[in-house]
Amino acid sequence: MLNAFPDLLIFQTLAPTIIRVAVALTFFYVAYAQFGRREEIAQMRFPVVGAVSWAAWVSIIFFVVVGAMFLFGYATQIAAVITVAALIKCFILKKYYPRLIPLSRSSLLLLIAMCLSLLVSGAGALAQDLPL
Repeated sequence: MLNAFPDLLIFQTLAPTIIRVAVALTFFYVAYAQFGRREEIAQMRFPVVGAVSWAAWVSIIFFVVVGAMFLFGYATQIAAVITVAALIKCFILKKYYPRLIPLSRSSLLLLIAMCLSLLVSGAGALAQDLPL
């Protein structure tokens, strides 16, 4: 079947860039929402570590650092692997701690799919990664 808009195929390297920036902005939003709820998160009791005051800050720093890696395209595939593991953990924890992650479970599944797409396709245009 013929492509309806063949002229747009020139911009095919921008598709991973758009996905990468969307994931980065979503991670910055999660970090911002957790920053607003840091007192509430610090009082939550987690299965292994219990109630610790530093749990919110570790989560905020993680989401900001990985969001920056996606935004600037630095080590995108490594960030995607780490992020998929963290998002699967968030997907499981969302059932027991609904206030911990401000995204719905369906949004978490979409983020997992976006990160797997970045893992396979690479960082795209305007990134610090260079394909080997």
